[in-house]
Amino acid sequence: MAEELRRSLGVFDAVVIGLGSMIGAGIFVALGPAAGAAGSGAGLLWALGIAAVVAYANAMASARLAALYPASGGTYVYGRERLGSFWGYMAGWAFVVGKTASCAAMALTVGAYVWPAHAHAVAVAAVVALTAVNYRGVQKSALLTRVVVAVVLAVLACVVVVSLGAGEAARPTLGGELVGGSVFQAAGLLFFAFAGYARIATLGEEVRDPARTIPRAVPVALGIALAVYAAVTVSVLAVLGPDALAASPAPLADAARAADAEWLVPLVTVGAAVAALGSLLSLILGVSRTTLAMARDGYLPGALAAVHPRFRVPHRAELAVGAVVAVVAATADVRDAIGFSSFGVLVYYGIANASAWTLGGRSRPLAALGIVGCAVLAFALPLGSVLAGSGVLAAGVVAWAVSRGRAVPPRP
Repeated sequence: MAEELRRSLGVFDAVVIGLGSMIGAGIFVALGPAAGAAGSGAGLLWALGIAAVVAYANAMASARLAALYPASGGTYVYGRERLGSFWGYMAGWAFVVGKTASCAAMALTVGAYVWPAHAHAVAVAAVVALTAVNYRGVQKSALLTRVVVAVVLAVLACVVVVSLGAGEAARPTLGGELVGGSVFQAAGLLFFAFAGYARIATLGEEVRDPARTIPRAVPVALGIALAVYAAVTVSVLAVLGPDALAASPAPLADAARAADAEWLVPLVTVGAAVAALGSLLSLILGVSRTTLAMARDGYLPGALAAVHPRFRVPHRAELAVGAVVAVVAATADVRDAIGFSSFGVLVYYGIANASAWTLGGRSRPLAALGIVGCAVLAFALPLGSVLAGSGVLAAGVVAWAVSRGRAVPPRP
């Protein structure tokens, strides 16, 4: 029987880990590209709402399923148990490749803010450091994430207050023409920011009383993130307008400047770096747990299923994930990574919603909404992201065919 991980996380820690994955990604990375896709302030706000609705449907599907199957792996486990081993495998494949791109995007964000001239080198150093933190145990990771979330929320609160309180700041119109395809593309990019609640589900084997903890933690984390995103989006739009927001590589810092608050710019820079580190910390945590689950079932090398005898973490999976992310961070572009990641994660949640559909009863309306929402947002993404994501999924199907001979049957 496979060794189990240590159950050390309560509701508060699970919420904080989810927030650590979400807060920062949307504000410091995806907001600018989404504004460019939306084409207007109204379009961006509609896109935020659409992304939140799809994320809520996905969150509730994940929460119900995680309570039934409190094991590491998230939708990899749910798809396997509810739809069959192929769909579970495809969910795990989509999650691992999509979130590997997310890890690289977060690491590159750290580099861009801390030392722009050597962003790739800083990104690799960040991956190495946080892989070492995760290696020594999830509880230490949870404690560090509390600090990260507190710092980021304080910085974002300052940005909101300063931007909305700037009496002489220009107030560009938040209106503008709505273009359906553009709004959905923006929503697909913003969805990248909401996907952090998956970290809670993939920690199912490490939370205390998962049937109670997970369904409580998921909607709380998502609701807090949405409130923060909405406040920051409205305040930044109020001083920059949609065009300047889309063109800005550091929109929150530019919003502080437009509001005549130069003193806030260094704090925003620190907050951006801290937020990205917090997201990267939780992302590596989640990807390594899904890798663990797939290795246990024979779809990845069995050596990755090892659990450290002292720290009770999947140490080989964490080292492997860290190594792959470091390579991607050394070579990738952050904006391309966002689109690729969004496609993979939307496929992952499409399978989660299909799994929730099989539960019947009250689960079905939200599950149906989630299935349709994931499909629409995934194929509204930039064509390059759709083609690259589809190609990687096709490669996963080939890998599935090769690995079937050594895979183990689903656990009862």
